[in-house]
Amino acid sequence: MIQTRESHHTQPIEHNPLAVTARPTIFYPTRQAAIRTRLLATFFLLLAGLGSTLLGIAALRLWPTYTHPFTPYLKWQDALLATLCYGSLLLLIVSITLIRFLLAYRHGYRDGILILHNHHRTLTVRDLSPKSLHAIARMTTANLTCFSITLAGLAPTILIGWTLHLTHPLASILATVLAFALSLAGLILSLIFATFLVIGLIGARALTRTLGAPHTYQLTTLTTLRIDNHTLTITCPDRPETLFDLNLLHPYDQHHLLHLLQQHTLYPHTPLEQQIEAALQHSLNRPSLSV
Repeated sequence: MIQTRESHHTQPIEHNPLAVTARPTIFYPTRQAAIRTRLLATFFLLLAGLGSTLLGIAALRLWPTYTHPFTPYLKWQDALLATLCYGSLLLLIVSITLIRFLLAYRHGYRDGILILHNHHRTLTVRDLSPKSLHAIARMTTANLTCFSITLAGLAPTILIGWTLHLTHPLASILATVLAFALSLAGLILSLIFATFLVIGLIGARALTRTLGAPHTYQLTTLTTLRIDNHTLTITCPDRPETLFDLNLLHPYDQHHLLHLLQQHTLYPHTPLEQQIEAALQHSLNRPSLSV
């Protein structure tokens, strides 16, 4: 097994070409990149866990402060309670996702984040870049937006409770009819975004399972490799797309990986060949990491 870690820890290569070809090449992240990513993920995990706990405590304290009879309209206390409960649940999901990411990073740091099987022409990759945390942030923002619009669509029903208490009969009837019309339009809007909200929660579960998980690709004509801004993009029709940040590797390991990919290029003088050459030139000009 040919292992590379911090470039100067590469193990000696055997002189038997068949043995070398049959053994995979394993790449590990640099210590500096690993520490930085772990600190970021741990910091966000602490924030999410603390936020979920505080919102949950606030919801428990708010619950006994008012009565809960059924009404055909939304009370502002119910809206506030729903916001606290959903915020606590969403941050709990974020915490679980971050824990899963930290476990995946631990496995990647121990077992390798990229494994190239020369003999079987397969590539196993883990997307453990700090940019993966942006996916969690986008998921959180999208779910909060859908919940806010869902709640805003139900907000006009609060007006019904107020219009029923108007003293003037004609004003009460007109205001109630207007409130019902606004409530109907808001209900349609709420149903649409509530559907998006359910889809987003299902997507959060899928993101938790796939974030940092290893994906294996066959190096055939169906697999497309692209290098842009020092990011290796791997796409295959029957596999999820994976983005691999080459900056996670030591410059020496970057050279080694790019040369190996160059050897596996099925057709020379393709855009991938040019992208590899540009990435190699960029890696040459990149200063060495302090580890």
